[in-house]
Amino acid sequence: MYGLQQPPSPVSQSTLPPADTTGLPAVLNPALLKSARQIYRTYYEVHPEDTQRPIGIAISTKTHRGKLIFGDRPVLLPNECFIPLNQIEPGLH
Repeated sequence: MYGLQQPPSPVSQSTLPPADTTGLPAVLNPALLKSARQIYRTYYEVHPEDTQRPIGIAISTKTHRGKLIFGDRPVLLPNECFIPLNQIEPGLH
């Protein structure tokens, strides 16, 4: 144990918004949410036959480019955040 250090986290905790009791960010950037909704809408316009529902979208905080995530646990790059589907869908109806 002596001399061993934890590797630095790729995302500093001070850069993340405060989390609620579910572990999700309390407030998302409205521009990111808008981009995520557009990505979601575009995907289903292009693939109307796809019946599998994603769990959310991994989106770049810098470029606002993203992709739908269909697995259980998304693996994010350092400049990405995850927006769950339940935060995307309410604005679409």
